[in-house]
Amino acid sequence: MPTTLHEAELFLGGPVWGGVHRLDTDVAPHTHDFVEIAVVGSGAGRHRSSQGVRRVRHGEVVVLRPGAWHAFEDCSELVVANCCISAQGLSTELSALQQIPALRDLLWTAPVARGPHGLAVVQVAPAAADEAIEELAALERALARESDKRAGSGPAGSGQAGRGRLLGRLVTVLGILADGLLDRPATPAQVVHPAVAATIARLEAALAEPWRLDDLAAAVNLDPAYLSRLFRRHTGLSPLGFLARLRAEQAATLLVRTTLPVARVGAAVGWSDPTYFARRFRSLAGSTPTQYRARSARS
Repeated sequence: MPTTLHEAELFLGGPVWGGVHRLDTDVAPHTHDFVEIAVVGSGAGRHRSSQGVRRVRHGEVVVLRPGAWHAFEDCSELVVANCCISAQGLSTELSALQQIPALRDLLWTAPVARGPHGLAVVQVAPAAADEAIEELAALERALARESDKRAGSGPAGSGQAGRGRLLGRLVTVLGILADGLLDRPATPAQVVHPAVAATIARLEAALAEPWRLDDLAAAVNLDPAYLSRLFRRHTGLSPLGFLARLRAEQAATLLVRTTLPVARVGAAVGWSDPTYFARRFRSLAGSTPTQYRARSARS
């Protein structure tokens, strides 16, 4: 079973973490409680995920939402750079990234609408991948400096200046990837419709509410069918399908970070029937809640 990597153990209290790896050995199956972007550089290897096993290509970008798993196999001098983003940060201080169509598609829409279990693979120009990898190497060095500051002088040694530089590196990497996409939509995507943004905010603020489409549509003064069409246009999902994805991601976090019984985790995110919770969670995360917690405990 895949192990789980945890934001609380890797991040330095901010919304970003990452680094560059040169692989000559396998990377065992693993999942995360954060968003990961893996940029593939030179070298050879195979990528395993819920979508199957295939050879990687220079310029591939693998995007995984919390709970999705993957692995690398048969690696030979394979360069993989990771850009990891706090799921909480994406819904708070980094939420403005949703207003950039290419980034909204990369971080939100593609892993949910196009790839099963919260995973998507897109292609950027190899030169863009190499540039992004260079920036992620710089991010890795900046993170090392921040870690040294904390070790030497405590949290006061890092400060907001260091945090600002890290966020700057993140935005630069995302910009390079967005500009380098080779499979961008044929027509420019629109800015998120205000009704969609308002509905997403309402769902995120109260996941456990027994939301109905009619209630969500009434709150933004729209016909339910029209709100559904807007949602599918901007996220690839219906409003309630999007809610299910949010609930599964929050449930994954609670399963890892708390000792709440599985049934109470389901109730906490709005799925009070344990059987229904297990079925929905498995369809979205690829394993039952009990299996997900068990493999996390072994990580």
